[in-house]
Amino acid sequence: MPLNIDIQQILLHLFNLVLLLGILYLLLYKPVHDFMDKREEEYRKRDARTKDALSDAEKLKTEYESKLAEAEKENARTRADISAAAESDREKIISDAHEKASKIIDDARDKAQAEHDRLIARAQTEIAEYVSKAAEKIVMENDTLEDDFDSFFESVGKGDIAKKGQNNG
Repeated sequence: MPLNIDIQQILLHLFNLVLLLGILYLLLYKPVHDFMDKREEEYRKRDARTKDALSDAEKLKTEYESKLAEAEKENARTRADISAAAESDREKIISDAHEKASKIIDDARDKAQAEHDRLIARAQTEIAEYVSKAAEKIVMENDTLEDDFDSFFESVGKGDIAKKGQNNG
């Protein structure tokens, strides 16, 4: 053999190489390849779940934002209603207070007028008593009743009493 090459040895080495590659394929490449495929599939599924969760989250976000906006509008309407009711109640309370104040003032005026009238009546009664006592004293001091009647008739004749009646009336 030229160059000292043995074909049988080459074929045997070639067979060993094919056998080694087949065993390596079965023991290493195929399990690693299957593992990598499974792992890649798992990552794809995770990515799909993440995208689904993200889209669901976006939907929930928009839904909650719309609900929040609606709640804020409802809150604003409620505040406006409460404010209007409070204003109405305030006006009613003020009007009731004015009515009560007017009634209290009217009652006070009525009581003051009644007290005034009572004091005037009492004063007139006291004046009448004093006049009566004074007249009685004057009559008692004068010895003659005739002098008093004469002076009374003279004053009537002069018109003093008539003038006094016109001035008082």
